[in-house]
Amino acid sequence: MYWIVLVISGVLEAVWATALGRSEGFTRLAPTAVFAVALTASMAGLAYAMRGLPIGTAYAVWVGIGAVLTAGHAMWSGEEPVTVLRVLLLLGIVGCVIGLKLTH
Repeated sequence: MYWIVLVISGVLEAVWATALGRSEGFTRLAPTAVFAVALTASMAGLAYAMRGLPIGTAYAVWVGIGAVLTAGHAMWSGEEPVTVLRVLLLLGIVGCVIGLKLTH
């Protein structure tokens, strides 16, 4: 259960990071509201997952999921360039996250 909550929290990290960028310094209401809700839920989920998982593993997986999804969304939406090197580096992060799960 801890792993499922951690993965969902990592997805929510990507949601709040994207919403933060779109809030334009908290001047736009809808993205700011999405940011606040997703941030709260993401942090609560991370805190819950840390009850049963080592802090270093939980945090690294949470950040890794959020970073890959945020960067992937930015490339998919055209906000950032898509290059072979960027994709390979993001796949490296995914591999590291999987490795942390498998070695736990």
